[in-house]
Amino acid sequence: MQAILYIAHGSRVKAGVEQAVNFLKSVQQEIEIPIQEISFLELATPAIAEGIASCINQGATAIAIVPILLLAAQHAKHDIPSEIDKAKKQYPQVRFTYGEPLGVHELLIDTLQTRILEAGCPTKDASVLVIGRGSSDPAVKRDLDKIATRLRDKYDYEAVDTCFLYGMGPTFEEWLQQENKDSQVFIVPYLLFTGVLRQNITKRLQDYENKNVILCESLGYDDNVRKVLVERIYRLIKFTKKGVL
Repeated sequence: MQAILYIAHGSRVKAGVEQAVNFLKSVQQEIEIPIQEISFLELATPAIAEGIASCINQGATAIAIVPILLLAAQHAKHDIPSEIDKAKKQYPQVRFTYGEPLGVHELLIDTLQTRILEAGCPTKDASVLVIGRGSSDPAVKRDLDKIATRLRDKYDYEAVDTCFLYGMGPTFEEWLQQENKDSQVFIVPYLLFTGVLRQNITKRLQDYENKNVILCESLGYDDNVRKVLVERIYRLIKFTKKGVL
């Protein structure tokens, strides 16, 4: 019997966990699979191993692992696969397959633009700063740069820059320390959920007196994110049925 295990990141902020659970419950309604469980990578429960056990206890003989992550970094490339390897040894009779993060997708570019328009009306010379979570993986910077370039070209911004909250640079602190911004700048956190990182951005900007800098809502769990995730799930299930994975 087929099962799906969704793996969200987790957060120390209760609202962030609740957002993830509510979003994934809405996704579950669109997927015609009998067993669907939600787990978390860290900072929340149930853990991945608990989610896998729950699927198997319900009769799963095949589990499709779906990461609820924006980009393919350490968590997607190493942490989750490590948990899957452990499960394969513990449950050799169960077939495990693994999906892709949301990645670079046109619908997510559109959501970034929606967040900007919600915050204000961009002037002709407006620019955008997209803030990523951060990673030591160069692929994360490349993907976020692709997203920034696509946003700039599609919606005709003067410039769209990127920075990160930790890991490889440029950092958000470095961006703030640059010379004063004379034209309008929209800051969009490329984050899925309410959490400590978002709170840190807000707090840091409270001490930054520049009316031209406008903080937008995070990317979040909107309808476009749901569509991309459902697309990723059906691709994974289709490949599984064909025996590709």
